[in-house]
Amino acid sequence: MIFMWTQKELRLTARARGFHLITDEILRQLPELSKYKIGLLNILIKHTSASLTINENADPTVRKDFESFFNRAVPEDEHYYLHNDEGSDVRVIYIA
Repeated sequence: MIFMWTQKELRLTARARGFHLITDEILRQLPELSKYKIGLLNILIKHTSASLTINENADPTVRKDFESFFNRAVPEDEHYYLHNDEGSDVRVIYIA
């Protein structure tokens, strides 16, 4: 059995607050994935105001449901937020 591993730093396109599909962008940057039949992926997000959810993407309404929920649960520009070193779209990420 031959074991292979790859380590690579990727840069994704900056996007506004929301739930975005990034699969195609990752696949373009990792063409070597076609060599693997099974594997394990570890992801480190270096930016403190980014987060990652993993979903099957079978139904596009799931992303809309996530967006609706978080917009209500963690609204932007609320008067009670104390952290204001960055923009309002970043401030709420620390809570979510």
